[in-house]
Amino acid sequence: MANIIKRMGAIEVLRVIRKGVSGNCMMVQQIPIDKIRPNPYQPRKEFSKQGLEELSQSIRQYGVLQPITVRKVGSDAYELIAGERRLRACQMIGMEYIPAIVLNIHERDSAIIAMIENLQREDLHYLDEAMGYACLIQDHGFTQEELAKRIGKNQSTIANKMRLLKLPDNIKKMLLENNLTERHARALLRLPDDDLKLKVLEQVISKKYNVKETEMLIERILRKLQSDKLGTIKRTKVKQACKKDVRIFINTIKKAVNMIKEYGLNPQMTQIDNEDSVEIIVKIPKYS
Repeated sequence: MANIIKRMGAIEVLRVIRKGVSGNCMMVQQIPIDKIRPNPYQPRKEFSKQGLEELSQSIRQYGVLQPITVRKVGSDAYELIAGERRLRACQMIGMEYIPAIVLNIHERDSAIIAMIENLQREDLHYLDEAMGYACLIQDHGFTQEELAKRIGKNQSTIANKMRLLKLPDNIKKMLLENNLTERHARALLRLPDDDLKLKVLEQVISKKYNVKETEMLIERILRKLQSDKLGTIKRTKVKQACKKDVRIFINTIKKAVNMIKEYGLNPQMTQIDNEDSVEIIVKIPKYS
């Protein structure tokens, strides 16, 4: 199976598995539920309690219509590849065995199939998807380009999703708890620091801003920040110019004092630097 995945790609293999199940071409086994461990690369972190209860009632009435997919690990244990909702629902109603297709594949391929299985379901949260990509890249050495080819996505799609992981954990949690969209999250990424992101997000949540309102708010904030920055730069340049002009004036006075000395007089120049001014005293004797 591992060689087949290498030749065909994980998406095609998943298609073959489903086709084989529907056509009764693949062997389905009844395996003990307590021998199945979860897939560490399951991207989905949240499961609807109501959805699981509804699924468990359906399984109680009609049975498991589509077998889960597992791989053998060790002599008598299995690791889940696809079908965690079905497995959890069976556990909820106390089933001891579950129908499963057992694949002989490596962990790397198992992780890819688990990701694809979840990507093909519309309710996978964008933050779970982003974390799933990051885990595959970090743990299995994929580049973004390689991963994109394996799962049938554009490299830019993966890169844009993974940028969302730059958001602080508390902000990601608030996005999740308040059911805010991926576009809300992307808009927050434009802000320069985490404190400002949090402040804006709190405002978005309290005022129930939609995506367009959120983007307009952030655009106004960015324009103001840019204006303030330009004002600061301008004031700094003015101060620097003034300092430079003061030095020119002082040098002019020094040159004048030197010219007086050339005429045989002995002027005395004293310079006092105050906090906000320069005081210069020149004493010229009446007689040489």
